[in-house]
Order: sequence, then C-alpha cells, then structure tokens
Amino acid sequence: MIQVEELTKDYGPRRAIDHISFHAEKGEILGFLGPNGAGKTTTMRILCGYMPPSMGKASIAGFD
Repeated sequence: MIQVEELTKDYGPRRAIDHISFHAEKGEILGFLGPNGAGKTTTMRILCGYMPPSMGKASIAGFD
C-alpha cells in the first residue's frame, strides 16, 4: 500500500508540491498525470527515498 499525507516540498521560496494526499491499495492501478512542473518527478523521488519531503509523510508498505 502507498500512503501519502499532506506531502509538501519546498526549494527555497518555491513550493514544488503543496500538501498532496492520496493512497493506493495493493494491486490497484494508479495514473500520475500533470503538466510540466507540476511536481510529478519530485513526488516520485520522495516516494523512492531519493529526497526528503519538507513536510508531510510518504510510506510504501508501512516504510517511510
């Protein structure tokens, strides 16, 4: 299960992700769409553990 709660990422004064929340259950197919600069790659980097969020929580299978 993927659980994202109030995820926020700031780069200095610029906010790339602004309090997003969603969850996906095991076996569920989820699309992640948006325009350039919407924060899709930043969100995926946080989910993969490549960068920390500024605020909020993201976990996969119960692991932060």
